[in-house]
Amino acid sequence: MRILAAMSGGVDSAVAAARAVEAGHDVVGVHLALSRAGGTLRTGSRGCCTIEDALDARRAADLLGIPFYVWDFSERFREDVIADFVSEYQAGRTPNPCMRCNEKIKFAALLERAIELGFDAVCTGHYATLIPTEAGLELHRAADNAKDQSYVLGVLTAEQLAHTYFPLGTTPSKAVVRAEAEARGLSVAQKPDSHDICFIPDGDTRGWLAEKVGTATGEVVDRSGAVVGSHEGAHAFTVGQRRGLKLGVPAPDGKPRFVLEVRPVSNTVVVGPKEALATREISGDRFSWAGAAPEDAEFSCDVQIRAHSEPEPAQAFVSVDGVRVVPDRPLDGVAPGQTAVLYVGTRVLGQFTIDRTVSAVPVGA
Repeated sequence: MRILAAMSGGVDSAVAAARAVEAGHDVVGVHLALSRAGGTLRTGSRGCCTIEDALDARRAADLLGIPFYVWDFSERFREDVIADFVSEYQAGRTPNPCMRCNEKIKFAALLERAIELGFDAVCTGHYATLIPTEAGLELHRAADNAKDQSYVLGVLTAEQLAHTYFPLGTTPSKAVVRAEAEARGLSVAQKPDSHDICFIPDGDTRGWLAEKVGTATGEVVDRSGAVVGSHEGAHAFTVGQRRGLKLGVPAPDGKPRFVLEVRPVSNTVVVGPKEALATREISGDRFSWAGAAPEDAEFSCDVQIRAHSEPEPAQAFVSVDGVRVVPDRPLDGVAPGQTAVLYVGTRVLGQFTIDRTVSAVPVGA
């Protein structure tokens, strides 16, 4: 196949490209410049789209003997990922920028251009596997459950899966990938993995959002509506948050309180006991299927609401209004804006953005 290898400058994408070359494919490397003001150097595991990353990707491509290009996707990234991140927080939701980047950039903008240029597939260093069936390709978890990234790939459609290539999916561990990189002479063999949000490299999400949307004093209330504190912007809070609440009125039982809800219209943050974070039902109308859609409108599955959380057994109900999921036991700290990915065994069925939740603990209970 003609393969376009997305090379971030890290060890995973470098080894994925190397395996594509070794498999006999016609491979071209590309590094996506997602920021027009990228830093010069990384700080350990923090930072992304730096000059250092671009140079590391180029060195890997040179070693592999493949053509290499840098494509400027910064405008698309700003519009589809960063602007979406800000607007979701302003709407009182908790977004997942990695999910949006995969959906809008790597497997939409990049894949579209790749197909236009005659490539058969885009190769990435994601840890996930594709299994061919009579009904088409299925997306499954990686062999290494600790590195599995199928959750953030749950937004991919059947058409996109048909043009993807994940060479690392069957690798038993990240240590094997690093050892292979060393053996191949790749300079990124021991380069730290990136963490946190790539466009907020210092990890200060609250400060970054304050610069983007400003501050506005509002009330912090308990579930009964009683004012227990104040804040400088509801956008700085997310469901499940405990630290930084600065409450002026202690809880009657003296126990810590957590953010239960963010109301952007009134600029209000609702807090309450940890037990009130339990969620007995989630639903959303922005959904997609990763391959063939389920045959039944009601089915058993596992639901996962964070990239590294444990999947929970549940019942799913599909209708023209969206997807509703009732877990066998309440989920903890679910926030609107998060992505729920549905699995059957290791297979990814699809995903939806959570926009409605039902608490397992009624007000006053």
